[in-house]
Amino acid sequence: MDTNQFGKRGWTPDRIGNLNGQIYVITGTTSGTGFEAAKILLSKGAKVIMLNRNQKKAEDTVKTLKQELGNHIDVIAIKMDLAEQASVKKAGEEVLKTVPHIDALICNAAIAQVPKQTLTVDGWESQMGTNYYGNFTLQALLFPLIEKSKGRIVTVGSLGYDMGIKTIKFDDLNWDKDYSPNNAYSQSKLAQIMTIYQLQNKLKEAGKTDVKAYACHPGASRTSLIKTSGSLMTRFVWQLMKLSPLTQSAEKGAYPQLMCATEPSLDQSGFYGPTGRNNWTGPVGVHKLEQHAKDMKVAKRLWELSEKETGVKWNV
Repeated sequence: MDTNQFGKRGWTPDRIGNLNGQIYVITGTTSGTGFEAAKILLSKGAKVIMLNRNQKKAEDTVKTLKQELGNHIDVIAIKMDLAEQASVKKAGEEVLKTVPHIDALICNAAIAQVPKQTLTVDGWESQMGTNYYGNFTLQALLFPLIEKSKGRIVTVGSLGYDMGIKTIKFDDLNWDKDYSPNNAYSQSKLAQIMTIYQLQNKLKEAGKTDVKAYACHPGASRTSLIKTSGSLMTRFVWQLMKLSPLTQSAEKGAYPQLMCATEPSLDQSGFYGPTGRNNWTGPVGVHKLEQHAKDMKVAKRLWELSEKETGVKWNV
């Protein structure tokens, strides 16, 4: 077992200093790990822009955060549905108008285990469209503001990247044949993680090594992700699991993304998350990423396809 570079307890938010003047953009903050991450960043003095598809819930979240942390906190809610490219572009424009720079963009929102094949308005399988293409476009649009502050892009992946077909099914990205909730979710998460390492390569080639890109995952955290999109059986099994010691709190689940967003000189080649049994729980640090997630031939092809599909070119 590798020793954790942050000691026996692993990385914790005690390591975050004063964040006054820093700006963080986080997707999916109305519950779970996104909410906890926003709360911790705000408590350290950062300004937080929350991107959520449900504006009512987002406004309630702002109220809750103000009740818990005080009215002085600097938090803004902008409506964005990752499943719709038009919504992502509109939100992106609004962020560009609202803040002068971004210290880190944390792509935390996702959908999971959609029971039946469903297509987004843009014509993609819903998990790929939301978890992957939505993030691809958002990251590209906000890149200029991230570059301005020599900031970071943090993708919250999932161990699911290693549970499906372990590659990108270019000949049937929408799963018109053999749709399975798990395989489609797994592919979307693999795509998300792969693209971070491909982005690192592109930044290196462009000599833009000031901008950093990280991939992490929350482990098995007690959040509502499965509850919102999974089938009845999946939800039932997950509810049982939530009661077991195999899962951890949503707050702990937020540590990996917070570490990747704030920890100075963190190695980009790592994959970050809990380092305990099965990487589900335990002290947060770096752990093994399976080889298929760093298949750069596949990653390069995926990047080119993504620019074509979304019509969004990265200015890297």
